[in-house]
Amino acid sequence: MNGRLLEGIRFFTRETEILSALCVACGAGGRTETAADGDAADRSVFDLASATKLFTGLSIMKLKEDGLLDFSRPVSYYDPRFTALRDVPVWDLMAFAVTVRTPVRLDACPDRDSALAALFASEAMPTAGRRAYSDIPAMILKYVAEAAAGTTMAELVRKTVLEPAGMTETWAKVPEERLADCQRYDREHRIENGKYILRAGLRPGVPHDPKAAVLQGDTGDLCGHAGLFSTLPDMIRFCRAVLERKIVGEESLREMAVNRTGRPLEDGTHTQYLGLQCYVRHPVQYWSEIPVYMGREAFGIGGFTGNHVSVDPARGLFTVFLGNRVLNRLTVLLPEEGKTLTDYGLRADGSGYFRWPDGEVIPSSVKYVHQKDAHLHRAVAETLGLPEVSMEQ
Repeated sequence: MNGRLLEGIRFFTRETEILSALCVACGAGGRTETAADGDAADRSVFDLASATKLFTGLSIMKLKEDGLLDFSRPVSYYDPRFTALRDVPVWDLMAFAVTVRTPVRLDACPDRDSALAALFASEAMPTAGRRAYSDIPAMILKYVAEAAAGTTMAELVRKTVLEPAGMTETWAKVPEERLADCQRYDREHRIENGKYILRAGLRPGVPHDPKAAVLQGDTGDLCGHAGLFSTLPDMIRFCRAVLERKIVGEESLREMAVNRTGRPLEDGTHTQYLGLQCYVRHPVQYWSEIPVYMGREAFGIGGFTGNHVSVDPARGLFTVFLGNRVLNRLTVLLPEEGKTLTDYGLRADGSGYFRWPDGEVIPSSVKYVHQKDAHLHRAVAETLGLPEVSMEQ
């Protein structure tokens, strides 16, 4: 276990209790370093959350390489149930080039059938504002990919990603005998504009993401935007397979890492910098999912539950964080008008403890994503001896 990585991890698991569990792996060339703390072990099964999109994106790029999927064709060509997307090419979903809306919130639907009906009624409109990232494109791309491949999304991911990478501990449906190894994402606390929300009773092996929970549940019908579960050893295999071009080739990797959405705005801010179903380097590091020791050909993504995956094929680098920021934590705090985080007793960086109305004191993981650079990515850089690289490198 690497001591420098463990030091960075313990800021989250012990000093602040932002996470109940965290394991980290990083690699350069043939070297791999790992560390873990809290309720985490090699057998621990983590909910990958939005990191699932990397598997979806790579599987679709493989279909394109094999000539089975044409990005210029409309979504409805592959699945006619998306009647309102007959003029929207698959490319626009891959590149977050449009905003896709469902008539009702999917996580508000009472069951799978009604959620599917709402998804198939999706409509697209031009993207406006700073934020282009959304779960809905990946949810739709699942059905595009299934039609093109003639199989389920879970089977497509198995054939195009898991088998080439030698991954045997990554599932859309966790085997019964491994449910005891699943991280628990129960008792999540949220405060949204004065409303106190407690999510309790979530079963192991069911995606934490509310949309995936209603659509996928424990059926194994992989959603595309979330729904995969994995272990640290398997995620190391995943990253190694990407870097060794075992999943897709050089051209596809470069295409995924091209900025498709990011641009400066007149007020000095920027829009999000996204590639094909992933993040790419942002010019302002505070907003970047990609660490400063990776360059312009790097891509990656985080997951709400406490995860991060990034790879730099040009430099042969990878970083994986698998964590749990949900279990009995305050995950979201949207202050009422005129208030800040400090008015709720938290630090400005979102860490600290909050007394719930029933008197229970719970740790906060609010703004966790903005803590990673200072404590985890810095530890990775120091461990591997990686210098900071510019956006152009």
